[in-house]
Amino acid sequence: MKSSRLLSILLLLQTRGRMTAAELAQELEVSVRTVYRDAESLAAAGVPLYGDAGHSGGYQLLAGYRTRLTGLSSGEAEALFLTGMPGPAAELGLGRALSAAQLKLRAALPPELRAQADRMRLRFHLDAPGWYAEHEETPYLAQVADAVWRGRVVEVRYRRWKEPREVDRRLAPYGLVLKAGRWYLVAGAVEGVEGAEGAKQAGAVEHSRPRTYRVDQILRVAETEEVAELPEGFDLAEHWRRAQADFHERLHPEEAVVRLSARAASLLTGPQARALAATGEPDPELEGWTRAVLPIESESQAEAQFLALAAEAEVLSPQRLRARIKATLAAMTARYG
Repeated sequence: MKSSRLLSILLLLQTRGRMTAAELAQELEVSVRTVYRDAESLAAAGVPLYGDAGHSGGYQLLAGYRTRLTGLSSGEAEALFLTGMPGPAAELGLGRALSAAQLKLRAALPPELRAQADRMRLRFHLDAPGWYAEHEETPYLAQVADAVWRGRVVEVRYRRWKEPREVDRRLAPYGLVLKAGRWYLVAGAVEGVEGAEGAKQAGAVEHSRPRTYRVDQILRVAETEEVAELPEGFDLAEHWRRAQADFHERLHPEEAVVRLSARAASLLTGPQARALAATGEPDPELEGWTRAVLPIESESQAEAQFLALAAEAEVLSPQRLRARIKATLAAMTARYG
């Protein structure tokens, strides 16, 4: 709708400052000519909008002009309150700030939208962690978040899964991610750059590629005055997407050819369910069964998984995995026979 688009132009210029017609057109997914017409409509309505021609020109609002949030649709107002996360905000030390922001937003809404937003807040609640996930204490989350925000190198003692279990690291923090109720720090390990006389240059650091650290495994943290700049072109969301894809690829490095009953096929999840959809074909020997190539983590993990499916699944290859399951079944038959 045109009214919604005009409001979007106002809010974009209010938050980003000067923007060209081409930039506005790309953001709103309309033509440049449409942006020209919308700009004329805004100016005719009394909005202090002016444009400059030329290569460095663009549209800009008169300094100090602000628009109120009266152009929100009911769905947008509901969505804003639904995105509030009091738990994570409190963990980051922003609980009061979030409450104050929601209060100001609620006060700015017209009465009818305020009522709908209140109804959304009362009827929907976000609880991200799984049912059986225990709450992990993250005593240093606020300090880590402050270092991320200020762009400062931190010195941490970190507990990892392999020996030596506790290690000291100097990290350049790039961002925090909340995944399934658990906080992760994306950071690069830091090495100081030495000058001509062997002394470390202030603010000069070299970062390794970004890695992921669980914040609840940080045992001690001290912020330094060294600046931690983001790598050129780094995007936290894109990095996290790639890191998850790499993790799942490393988690299932092997494959097994398996025939499954309809019930066993319905129990597969994640990468195995996707592999079933991609490679599954009717089994030529058992009617109603499916034959597929499934990713597996290891032979021991696959043995436990397919034994749990009992007679609803059969491993056809690799032969080592098939022989392993056969030996386990023979031992169980002897024990229970």
